[in-house]
Amino acid sequence: MTSENIPRATAKRLPIYYRYLNILHDTGKQRISSTELAEAVQVDSATIRRDFSYFGALGKRGYGYDVDNLLSFFKQILNQEHLTNVALIGVGNLGHALLNFNFHKDSNVRISAAFDSNQDIVNTIEDGVPVYPIGELEHQLHEQQIQVVILTVPSKAAQAVAEQAVAGGVKGIMNFTPIRINVPEDVLVQNVDLTNELQTLIYFIDNFSK
Repeated sequence: MTSENIPRATAKRLPIYYRYLNILHDTGKQRISSTELAEAVQVDSATIRRDFSYFGALGKRGYGYDVDNLLSFFKQILNQEHLTNVALIGVGNLGHALLNFNFHKDSNVRISAAFDSNQDIVNTIEDGVPVYPIGELEHQLHEQQIQVVILTVPSKAAQAVAEQAVAGGVKGIMNFTPIRINVPEDVLVQNVDLTNELQTLIYFIDNFSK
C-alpha cells in the first residue's frame, strides 16, 4: 500500500511508535508483542495491528515484532536517515521557544532559517539560526530548498505570509495561528491550535473524569 492510501490517523501515530522503538532498542530489547506496545504507547493493540497491516507483514504470529527490524522499517518510512531543514516564520514568544528547542535534538528535523519583520532581530543569529527579513522569504525558501515551514506570525498576517511561502515552493505548513489558511491542494497544512487543545482537555476533565 502506498503512503497516499495510509489513513491520516495512522500516519500521525507512526512517529509515536518510532520513538518508543528507539527506547526499546537502547535498552537491548529484541522483540515486543502488540499488547506490550499498546500498553506503552497507550494505543489499543487492535489499532496497532491495523496500522502495521498497511505496510505488510511486519510481525510473526506467536512471536510478535522484531524491535530492530521494525525500527529500521519505520526509520525508512519516516525518512529518519535524512536531515530535513524547515523554516520558522515569526520569531515572537512562541517562535523563540521553538528556536530554543529546535528539533534536531530529538529527530531528523532542524530549523535552519527563520524570518521576521522586527528590525531588531533580522540579520542576526538567534539560537544558532539565522533570521532573515520577511521580504526575503520567497527567495530564501527557493535558495535553501526548504519545503516545510512553521507559521507563528500574528493572525492578521497568516494568509499573506502563507501565500508567500507557497510561492517559495513550500509543500507543508505547520500552522500555529488560529486562522485556517487557504492554500493550493498540493500543499499540506497541519493546524496546531494550543488554545483549542487546552480547552478540549479541560472539557474532558470536567465531563468525563468525575
